[in-house]
Amino acid sequence: MKSYNKAIFLDRDGVINKLIYYQEHGIIDSPFTVEQYEQLPRVGEAIKEFHVMDYLVVLVSNQPGIAKGHYIAETFEKIREKMKQELGKEGAYLDGEYYCLHHPEAAVDGYRTVCECRKPKPGLLIQASEEMQIDLSKSWMIGDGLTDIIAGKAAGTKTMLIGNMKCELCRMMDEQNARPDAVSSDLIRAVQIIAC
Repeated sequence: MKSYNKAIFLDRDGVINKLIYYQEHGIIDSPFTVEQYEQLPRVGEAIKEFHVMDYLVVLVSNQPGIAKGHYIAETFEKIREKMKQELGKEGAYLDGEYYCLHHPEAAVDGYRTVCECRKPKPGLLIQASEEMQIDLSKSWMIGDGLTDIIAGKAAGTKTMLIGNMKCELCRMMDEQNARPDAVSSDLIRAVQIIAC
């Protein structure tokens, strides 16, 4: 009988690294440059703990920055490399990385599509589960947005929201059937919740 892996699926921005406030646009978004990338505290430690608990750690992230014209593919790869370097400094690593680079209103031709991989659709998680032999029912999706929770639920994982519960967020969770199984202030606290 074939054995299957269990995994912690992680969103990137707001979970692994800090979000950036772009005052000129009035938006909070991903880092657009390598210099803006800043890892959140104790993320490497958390990832190492997940590995100790026999979870694969797999990144699943919407990254429409190229599609929106915020940066070029080369910059995206440099940001990925910076992330791996920062995790490596703590002795941590990711077992897999899955990205949706599309956007339905992309400014850049070739990226404008309604796809199956853009969260809240579960395409990235399903692709990872097929390629890495992951049992989704024994896995967790951890993210800082309701799109992460919806994607995890659709894929059949348990779900955890990183952040603080707010009344408006609770209302939206109920409206979108996106109430997570757990809420954590950060990734290291998420380790403690899953370990219980």
